[in-house]
Amino acid sequence: MLLFRVSKYVKKVFVLSAEEKQGIIVVVLAYAWWGFMPIYWKLLDHVASGEILSGRVIWSFVFTLIVVLLGRRFSVLIEDLKNLWKDKKSFWSLVLASYLVTGNWFLYIFAVNEGYIVQASLGYYINPLLSVLLGIVFLKEKLSWAQKLSVLIAATGVLLLTISYGEIPWIAMLLASTFAFYGLIKKRITIDPLRGLTIETLFVLPVALAYFSYMVVADQAVFFSSDFTTTILLVFTGVATAVPLVLFAKGTKTMPLYMSGFIQYIAPTLMLLIGIFVYGEKFSKIEFISFSFIWVALLLFTFSKILELRRKKMLIV
Repeated sequence: MLLFRVSKYVKKVFVLSAEEKQGIIVVVLAYAWWGFMPIYWKLLDHVASGEILSGRVIWSFVFTLIVVLLGRRFSVLIEDLKNLWKDKKSFWSLVLASYLVTGNWFLYIFAVNEGYIVQASLGYYINPLLSVLLGIVFLKEKLSWAQKLSVLIAATGVLLLTISYGEIPWIAMLLASTFAFYGLIKKRITIDPLRGLTIETLFVLPVALAYFSYMVVADQAVFFSSDFTTTILLVFTGVATAVPLVLFAKGTKTMPLYMSGFIQYIAPTLMLLIGIFVYGEKFSKIEFISFSFIWVALLLFTFSKILELRRKKMLIV
């Protein structure tokens, strides 16, 4: 009888419409894209991380602006900028967010090209739990006992890694913190994801152009002196950045919220597997134990969120 009730409960939670299923597929594609990105950046490991980053900013702006123009949304983009300027707090918050995510991009590219893909995956595993802590501090959100326990278990995993390394896994922590603070800021600003990325890259564009110009003058830029494949890969960094974001934005509009708890771990899991099995990065027993603590914490946190959302849904019904 108990098993029957549990199975009936699970069916109710996971009954999905055709539109919701389509949304899940699109979001899975977005996270899979992000998960396979280390392979893309490895193809550019002969290019300095700074040049890759400047190119990523420049070409992301160009690509997203073209998409906005093709969609006849340029006037809306200008309106977004005007509204942001009227609200100075939102404007400067988005400027800060732009530089935080740019810093996150740089760290990620650096981590991949320097052989720290496993540590990068750790950063994106930790990120959701760090976002929870920021929510408590800045948004006065409250956690259930299960969610508090999950944060404690994850912290234990990170502590074990720190002890085994003899130092804090700073790449993972910086990746997690920059993206968590970026997410916190973006949570307070309502703007279309595609136009938002256009504006964010616009804010960083002067610095990117200045750095790229310096590299050209110093004869250090690979873009004009390398082979055709490298040039094309550098140009397509804009596409590689924008496409998964558009897929994610499109999918999350119809996907049930509780499913995101599972799907968001596709990217760091793929990164971890690629780091170990494709590029032969070290993954010792102590690292496996440390990651296991974090995996348990994420499972506990995710299931607690599903139960919480389900209870709210039942109360509404």
